[in-house]
Amino acid sequence: MTQLGLPDDIQACLFDLDGVVTKTAVVHAAAWKETFDAFLRSHEGAGARPFDAVADYDEYVDGRPRADGVRAFLESRGIHLPEGTADDPPDALTVNGLGNRKNELLLERIRTGGVEAYEGTLRYLEAVRAEGLRTAIVSSSANCRDVLRAVDAEHFFDVRIDGVVAAERELPGKPHPDTFLAAAHDLGVEPSRAAVFEDAQAGMDAGRAGGFGYVVGLDRVGQRDALYAHGASVVVTDLAELGGKR
Repeated sequence: MTQLGLPDDIQACLFDLDGVVTKTAVVHAAAWKETFDAFLRSHEGAGARPFDAVADYDEYVDGRPRADGVRAFLESRGIHLPEGTADDPPDALTVNGLGNRKNELLLERIRTGGVEAYEGTLRYLEAVRAEGLRTAIVSSSANCRDVLRAVDAEHFFDVRIDGVVAAERELPGKPHPDTFLAAAHDLGVEPSRAAVFEDAQAGMDAGRAGGFGYVVGLDRVGQRDALYAHGASVVVTDLAELGGKR
């Protein structure tokens, strides 16, 4: 293992955004809860079982493209809505409409509360870059570039594969490995020589399915066992635990 806590043959590091680089996972969870709770009350009445911002978030929406997350959660409750289109208004009772409502609430929360980065991750990124490893940000978020710029972290990454790029290239999102595979391809690195850094169970699945050389799980919410079960090579609570101090 290197001083970065990675196997010796790793040449590139592929980082998720929310919950890995930035402290936005909790903001996403809150926006999803507000969106789904309002919909469930209108659909099932005041006695509707609310969205669980931990269990439901981890199982159905964390790390997935918005429409996939909406679809997966609604299916878990036996609810089926029309797909609609990507430009549906946020009050439309469609899969895309609910997803757009969530994004509207997310951006409002980010505007009012700001965005923070994990200092341990920023220090680790500095060490990774100093060692000459290639880097990519791989996120389902269509707001990825704006969030990176908000925390002055865009310069850490050679390649960006986010929700915008995935849509342009028609890449399925996590738990499919396609976005991570695209990042490795753009960096000119074989998947077996790349490490994936993720906090979501869907991200662990993607890392395992893509045949990546090392999959680092970030346990931010007490799901260590689940991350291992979904394919993590190692689980830490902060990337500072891997080393790479400078």
